[in-house]
Amino acid sequence: MKYVCTVCGFVYDEEVGDPDNGIAPGTKFEDLPDDYLCPWCGQGKEVFVKE
Repeated sequence: MKYVCTVCGFVYDEEVGDPDNGIAPGTKFEDLPDDYLCPWCGQGKEVFVKE
């Protein structure tokens, strides 16, 4: 699945993860830490929507 930040358009792809921020490939969006922030704009998980 892919999730898009509604503020800046960053796409979190579960297959890719976010290795630059310590999130391994294959990490499901719901398994991200509660304090995960968009790496582009710094907003929280609540602004992401399923693509």
